[in-house]
Amino acid sequence: MSTEPVKLSAWASGAKDFKAMAAERYTQLKCWLEPGHLETLRPQLKYQAFVLAGFALTASILLGFADLATRQAIQLRLEEDLKASLEEVIPADLYDNNLLTDTNIVDSADAGIGNAKTTVYLAKTQGELNAVSFKFVAPDGYAGPIYLVMGLDKNGEILGVRVISHSETPGLGDKIEIKKSSWILSFNGKSLANVSSEEFNVKKDGGVFDQFAGATITPRKVVQAIKRGLEFFKTHRDEILNPPDNK
Repeated sequence: MSTEPVKLSAWASGAKDFKAMAAERYTQLKCWLEPGHLETLRPQLKYQAFVLAGFALTASILLGFADLATRQAIQLRLEEDLKASLEEVIPADLYDNNLLTDTNIVDSADAGIGNAKTTVYLAKTQGELNAVSFKFVAPDGYAGPIYLVMGLDKNGEILGVRVISHSETPGLGDKIEIKKSSWILSFNGKSLANVSSEEFNVKKDGGVFDQFAGATITPRKVVQAIKRGLEFFKTHRDEILNPPDNK
């Protein structure tokens, strides 16, 4: 004997029960939301807690939608800012590729430049690597970390350095910005080959780089960070200049 009619009957019975339960819950909710019933609940603590929970849930949903709506725009702006920074430290005639996507990830845990792994941006013309750039940090600035980006040619000579962000004192330490002074340009053309380890300091410490009147700590820490960046390149030069795709 076929059991199909029994199965259909059971399914129909279950569907009927579910429909009846849903109708009952809807009726209960409708009654609960009646203005007269809500008035009786209003003085009760559980009513107020329910209202607060409802507002919190609504706010969370709205924040979630706002995050989704702005996330892509924020990411695009960050990429535009990074692209602009890279273009300031690598001359335009040294690349025809996309600096943001042509990269090499290099271990830098022991380099003291702020990250366990550093993204190196590769500047190429017709596939030939001419220069590199990477971000790094001076963690011990006068008012907090100082974030920088540096461009180097294949020999480790500085093409340019720029400060990305900092919290240094306005009018004093902020002279590390290109908009405030030309001090940061003093690193152009410098390398570990033409500036000795002792000279790679501010003049107050026996080096060749100027400090600022009333603000020695900021330039000192920037000079030290740039030196560490050059040492990172020197140590990992072969790995940086020969990314996996080119081996």
